[in-house]
This record gives sequence, C-alpha cells and structure tokens, in this order.
Amino acid sequence: MRNLEEIALRLYQDKNEAEAQRNEVKICRDAIIEFYRSIKDALFFDYLSENCKKKDIETELKKSYEALQNSFGPLFDEYKEKIDEIYDKLPEIKEKMLLDIEAIFKGDPAADSYFEIVSTYPGFTAILAYRLSHEFYLRKMKFVARILSEYAHSRTGIDINPGAQIGKSFFIDHGTGIVIGETSIIGDNCKIYQGVTLGALSLKDGRKLKEVKRHPTLLNNVILYSGASIFGGNTIIGNNVIVGSNVEIKESIPDNTIVRGNTCISR
Repeated sequence: MRNLEEIALRLYQDKNEAEAQRNEVKICRDAIIEFYRSIKDALFFDYLSENCKKKDIETELKKSYEALQNSFGPLFDEYKEKIDEIYDKLPEIKEKMLLDIEAIFKGDPAADSYFEIVSTYPGFTAILAYRLSHEFYLRKMKFVARILSEYAHSRTGIDINPGAQIGKSFFIDHGTGIVIGETSIIGDNCKIYQGVTLGALSLKDGRKLKEVKRHPTLLNNVILYSGASIFGGNTIIGNNVIVGSNVEIKESIPDNTIVRGNTCISR
C-alpha cells in the first residue's frame, strides 16, 4: 500500500498554498441558496399563496437575511452596509421581474398564468437569479454573485454572468444552453431562445482581457432564435433585429434587419 500519510501531507501543503493565494471570503454556498429561495418567496408570495399577508413576506425576508448572516459568519458586519443596500433595491427588482413575467406571458402561448411562470419556468428562475446576483456583482461581492448564477445554471442550463447588463422585459424561451457573457449588454424587450451564445471572439490573451468589453451588445426589441451565436465586444445588434436559428455573427447588424444564414434582409 502506498504511504497515505505522506500523500495526505502533500495534499495539505497544496491546500495551504492555495489558501494563501485566494482573497475571497469563505462563504457557505448552501446558505446563499437558501437566501435565494427565501427572497423568491418574499418577492412573489402573492403569486405563490392564495392568502398572502404582510407578515408572511416579512418572515421570508427575515429568513433570507438570516441565511446571509449564516453564510458570512463573523465577517457579516464588514458587508452589512452593502447587503442592506441590496435589500433596499428589492422593490425595484420586483418591478423589473414583473415586466419580465409579463413579457414571458405575452410571448409564450403555452403559459396559462403568472403563477405557472413563477413556479415552473426556467427562464424566470435564471432571470431572477441574474437580477439578484447583479446587485452583488455591482458591490464587488462577486463570489456570492457567482454562487447565485451557478445555482440557476445548474437548475436551468442557462448561464448568465452576473456582470451582464440586461434591460427591461427580458424573455428567455425554453432557455437550455443559453450563455450570456460578463460584458454583454442587452436592451429592453429582447427575446432569446435556447442555445444562444453571447460570447467573446477570443480568450487567447486571457487575463489581459479582464477589463475589456469582450461580449456583444443587443439594442432594443431584438429576437435571437435557437442556436444563434454572436461574438465580440464591438459587435452591436441593432434595434428590431431578428436573427435566425444557427446563425453566427461577428460584426454589427443595422437596425430593422432580419438575418438568415449569411443573408441580411431589411424589415
């Protein structure tokens, strides 16, 4: 048998070296997920329960806050001010989410109710996780933001980086396989189907690209059908553009255009 004690020592030394290099706070992932679940219930208790009362919402808010306290542990006080700012933003986040729900309901004839969307739709789950994680991202709490986004990713197959900027009335239909990169910008009233990628042209230089806009911009009222791939930080998809399935784009598209294969047609 191999010398397990020696192997364990080597692994422990590697652990110490890794710990010395990392700056993130040690955060409990499960507690962050509990925070998400309680926040969802607090924001949409009126949709999830027939007898919604103010005290029920307050209870869920308290549970979510306690989950964050448990996650951060003794370091919570260092982040309390930023966390309180996020709680102050919750009414605004709900307003945005209601527009997202409305966009989903109007755009999907299979949806029978807002309750169904809130309870079952993967697009709703991914967008809510994004809108929450984005607030943590803006406050330099990127590790928490990533936990939230990866939780939604694991549940829905939709990967939205918390750093993306997404406007109002965002509609994800089906959604599996969608990737939205960190520096993507998405305007209002945009619709994205499954398998869409908003990606970078190249990551050859790796870390040198960290502060560079690497991902495309969608203006307002853009529709991207399944499998569309759009690359590059300088690529702008204009207002009212429709991009067909399985199209690859690496350059800007003017307003009011339909893109099919290699063909651009004015609408």
